[in-house]
Amino acid sequence: MIKINAIGQTCPMPVIMTKNALKEILQGVVIVSVDNNISKENIEKFAKEMGFYFSTKEDKGIYSVEITKGLSPEHKISPNDMTLEDNTVIVIASDKMGEGDELLGETLMKGFIYTLTEMEVLPKTILFYNKGIFFTSNIESSIKDLKTLEKRGVEILSCGACANFYHLENNIAVGTITNMYSIIEKQMKARKVIRP
Repeated sequence: MIKINAIGQTCPMPVIMTKNALKEILQGVVIVSVDNNISKENIEKFAKEMGFYFSTKEDKGIYSVEITKGLSPEHKISPNDMTLEDNTVIVIASDKMGEGDELLGETLMKGFIYTLTEMEVLPKTILFYNKGIFFTSNIESSIKDLKTLEKRGVEILSCGACANFYHLENNIAVGTITNMYSIIEKQMKARKVIRP
């Protein structure tokens, strides 16, 4: 049995901690403690998507999600069984995710890129254009995460015209510079395009 204390952790850390604990065992039980309903629901959703049996208890605002791996007929797939996604393209066209507060949007986009490094199923390509190229040139934490993805086989491409516009052509620190033809071609040939 593995016990994970994710109390006080913010999204996506409780799910990542849970996923990493489950990867350590072929079968057994992982119990994750969290202190908010959103984290509880995210862990339950993850367990359900992976086909693991789970149950949840609550005591004085602390939720304990008990996940059973490999000991139940409900178990269908292991995170270790998942591989590089077949021709999925992610397009990052902004330095923010969503509408609303700018600081929150920046935090969400950094979190999105970091969370990709924790995924077992990866996109084939990530395209960066407009202010999205700041992630391949100026944002150190994201550059580190993107280098991790590149080592795992993900193609990282930045728009050359955008790099010139923002005077970042000599600052691209990960991946390669591309052109509009390739940006369109990658999306046209993609099985799925994700735009966070």
